[in-house]
Amino acid sequence: MSEHVCPWWLGYLLANPIRKLFANPEKILAPYVKPGMKILEVGPGMGFFTIPMAKMLNGKGKIYAVDLQEKMLSVLNKKLRKKGLSERVETRLCSSDSLNIQDLNNQIDLTILFCVVHEIPDKAHFFQQINKAMKPGGKIFIVEPKGHVSKKDFEEMLKLLGDMSLEVERNPKIFNSYTVVMIVKNA
Repeated sequence: MSEHVCPWWLGYLLANPIRKLFANPEKILAPYVKPGMKILEVGPGMGFFTIPMAKMLNGKGKIYAVDLQEKMLSVLNKKLRKKGLSERVETRLCSSDSLNIQDLNNQIDLTILFCVVHEIPDKAHFFQQINKAMKPGGKIFIVEPKGHVSKKDFEEMLKLLGDMSLEVERNPKIFNSYTVVMIVKNA
């Protein structure tokens, strides 16, 4: 699934607590994550958003954390065990052509895509897989860094999603990022 994948060792920098000053996971995700949800997170890295989301589920629900890099998932699993959150998160290794989520069709309430879409070469195939996993009325929350993504590229992605029967719900404000929350009309 990768065009230019973030190196695994950079995951340590991305999981740095200082990042919370600019992108606090609890504040960003609070309007969207509710107990009982099934959540798909593609590109969780070492868990900067995954761990707070797992806590927000309050023991009810499940996160499916999918990554191309085994090292990222290994560190994430270690952190989840240490915090007693392993039962709330299932990690999955994906391949360059499959997210490995075929068994989740029509089950996902929320998909989180933080700073990952720009790494995907075949965005249409990527979003088709996600769209199949989504429940009607489910939401896809996308955040892309302005330093890596142009406004034109972000708008092209929005057009692609619109062609797939997704509709813009809102554009939350996140520091130095393009953002969108899309609602799935027809899964």
